[in-house]
Amino acid sequence: QAHGPATKMPEEMDKPLISLHLVDSDSSLAKVPDEAPKVGILGSGDFARSLATRLVGSGFKVVVGSRNPKRTAGLFPSAAQVTFQEEAVSSPEVIFVAVFREHYSSLCSLSDQLAGKILVDVSNPTEQEHLQHRESNAEYLASLFPTCTVVKAFNVISAWTLQAGPRDGNRQVPICGDQPEARRAVSEMALAMGFMPVDMGSLASAREVEAMPLRLLPAWKVPTLLALGLFVCFYAYNFVRDVLQPYVQESQNKFFKLPVSVVNTTLPCVAYVLLSLVYLPGVLAAALQLRRGTKYQRFPDWLDHWLQHRKQIGLLSFFCAALHALYSFCLPLRRAHRYDLVNLAVKQVLANKSHLWVEEEVWRMEIYLSLGVLALGTLSLLAVTSLPSIANSLNWREFSFVQSSLGFVALVLSTLHTLTYGWTRAFEESRYKFYLPPTFTLTLLVPCVVILAKALFLLPCISRRLARIRRGWERDGTIKFTLPTDHALAEKTSHV
Repeated sequence: QAHGPATKMPEEMDKPLISLHLVDSDSSLAKVPDEAPKVGILGSGDFARSLATRLVGSGFKVVVGSRNPKRTAGLFPSAAQVTFQEEAVSSPEVIFVAVFREHYSSLCSLSDQLAGKILVDVSNPTEQEHLQHRESNAEYLASLFPTCTVVKAFNVISAWTLQAGPRDGNRQVPICGDQPEARRAVSEMALAMGFMPVDMGSLASAREVEAMPLRLLPAWKVPTLLALGLFVCFYAYNFVRDVLQPYVQESQNKFFKLPVSVVNTTLPCVAYVLLSLVYLPGVLAAALQLRRGTKYQRFPDWLDHWLQHRKQIGLLSFFCAALHALYSFCLPLRRAHRYDLVNLAVKQVLANKSHLWVEEEVWRMEIYLSLGVLALGTLSLLAVTSLPSIANSLNWREFSFVQSSLGFVALVLSTLHTLTYGWTRAFEESRYKFYLPPTFTLTLLVPCVVILAKALFLLPCISRRLARIRRGWERDGTIKFTLPTDHALAEKTSHV
């Protein structure tokens, strides 16, 4: 059995993953033509049952080998034949091995009957087992059955996917094995089951294939840590300014701001900086190409990795911006906000002011909110076009326009949104609490550098040079041909 914890006991393996009603209710699984290709399965666990259901539904004749066929027969589709292991491996040429690695040795008694057959290993190691064993499960299975051809396949497909059918996000099935004919046979089966086979070469790739299910969003690790790091730094900075400073210098208890207000002040800072970090590596790459005078030199590893993570950083920026919008809608719902309104009304009455209207503040807030909505809308468009289903419907020019041009527009709108929020506050002495500048002034540093650099690259003298470099022009890039010294060889050389 595959795709389950290694400590699972035999009696737990008999618990059905697929309900009997679901299997029997599908009339297409009731009968399989006699001329259908026969496939064997060794194992009776969750994955074996799901695999049998998918194979029967795809037109294959399935024979399941179990140590106790009477007990497990009722868990499989009625069209699948459940018998003893010896009988199950006698006639099929392709046999799926759906048992754990530690149970491979129990199949050694079948070595004579398995000779010359194709064994498809669908098992997955745990993370500890993957680090402990140098050889993959498939290679270990091949060492136990040298007369068989072992193919690694279907280990990245879950039992639930086999039941429900393939979806866009998990259609691919990596396949590897030493014999091309065996890989081709398993690939044809994967196609018949509705999946998309991906040839990974020889069985030496099995360790890499088995590591795929163990990875948890590998491309998101660095961007997520970056976003969390920025959030912690800005949250601590806002805590010192908005909560600690009033408590220390004015004896005001404002710790109630920690769950909502401080978080809402931090989220736009993180979103804004992350968005600028999406376009900063492109500026650095362009500057590096201008300095080198060529595009045929590799970028430093840190810059190369930064460029590859721009999509994830941009999506995290949109996530923080969307949370900021939701938190902003919740601000008027707070009890503290209601008390502030009441206190403001009381002060207005005591001051004998019947009308309180500050024209400048009204215009500032109107422009500030409008720019924020436009920036969030543009970010939403960028996030939607990052989805594979949408991106695949766009040609390269359309995708580049949305991600590059509209992305830069989103950065400019976010900058104007921040500047409008700051207005003249950066020049007020009361805003520098503990002599620390307002948070928005810090967030403006990186985006302003990116915008100024982008504007600089638009100058004709620089833009033309950069365009020539990206079309293959090189500074001091003369190509020299050296003729061979041997006269006989020189006569055979073609000069172009």
